Amino acid sequence: MRSKLTIFAWTLFVAATLSLCSGLTALAQEGEPVVIDSVVAQVNSDVIMLSTLKREMKDAIDAFIQQGMTKEKATEEVMRRQPEIIANLVNELLLVQKGKELSLSEEVESEVNAEMLRVMKEQKFKTIKEMEDAMRHEGIDPASIRQTIRTQYMKGAVLTRDVDSKIYNSITAKEAQDYYNKHRDLFRKPEVVKLSEIFLSLAGKPEAEVRAKAAQLLTQLRGGADFKTLAAANSDRLDQAGERLAPKNGGVVGTFVIPDLKPDFVTAIKNVPVGGVTEPIRLDEGFEILRVDERTPASDPLAFNEDKVREAITIERRDKEREEYMKGLRKDAYLKVAPEYQEKVAPLLKTDAASTGTTTNTTIPAVKNSSGKKP
Repeated sequence: MRSKLTIFAWTLFVAATLSLCSGLTALAQEGEPVVIDSVVAQVNSDVIMLSTLKREMKDAIDAFIQQGMTKEKATEEVMRRQPEIIANLVNELLLVQKGKELSLSEEVESEVNAEMLRVMKEQKFKTIKEMEDAMRHEGIDPASIRQTIRTQYMKGAVLTRDVDSKIYNSITAKEAQDYYNKHRDLFRKPEVVKLSEIFLSLAGKPEAEVRAKAAQLLTQLRGGADFKTLAAANSDRLDQAGERLAPKNGGVVGTFVIPDLKPDFVTAIKNVPVGGVTEPIRLDEGFEILRVDERTPASDPLAFNEDKVREAITIERRDKEREEYMKGLRKDAYLKVAPEYQEKVAPLLKTDAASTGTTTNTTIPAVKNSSGKKP
């Protein structure tokens, strides 16, 4: 059962968690309330609590550690990104509020239920209740899982309806044809590769030592050593349960469309034949040797299909349009950021007085009531 739930947790927590919490208090001696939570930001009538921020940061630290970082370095990196995490929480909350305003809650809830049902079947549970009982047994809160999925689907629904659909429908037939004529290479099936890895973590080790080990393994591989055997014995990549992956899967990473890979990886595998290996690739958390297991070449350009062209143009334009949309939501919102975060968070939200007028208040008190109500 634990393995099922490990996979389940991995499937559902690929997205960032959003949790809307109210103030928490504890009673000191004499029955006086002691503040143990505070407000990081107010977004219209909702608040983002310090407990939510801490949970987000802990998840990020855990993710970096899973990638091979030391706890100290992971904590340092997440602290550096704290203003960005706060800004992301504000943006998420604005999208959730907008979704409710657009009456998307019922549609999104149907999607949430469908996703839970899909995972239930995938993990071989007979009923949702059985799955949720198993989750609780593993310390996973089903309500939190649902809220995570709900938030992500709401964000997607709002952006699709209010941004992407408008771009798609504004494109004329002539514009689509002209775009296709100028960008034929975009309308071919891209090259696909299947990759395996040997990952050597830097956690707690001198870089020179890890680099030397990577060079030694590369020499063995190019001398004819079996990749899977070396991966099983040496690769440090961990699964969600903290166990080494390579002894189970021989170092297989998966199948990827070339445009989806990071540029460093694309460059590293560019001239590597099937069965060949790359030079060691320096990552933030360690060194990686990739093997190209399979290659499927790109196809010739596909015939003109207006719907496909509209989709391509929409994808090309949507990042800029989505950012403009978010700027509009922030501009029209009532935002207040706690003083200790204001200086670094405000530029990310563009909530300075010059850009938002009177809608932004830069200070907010800590929660000091014991009722749990939002201020």
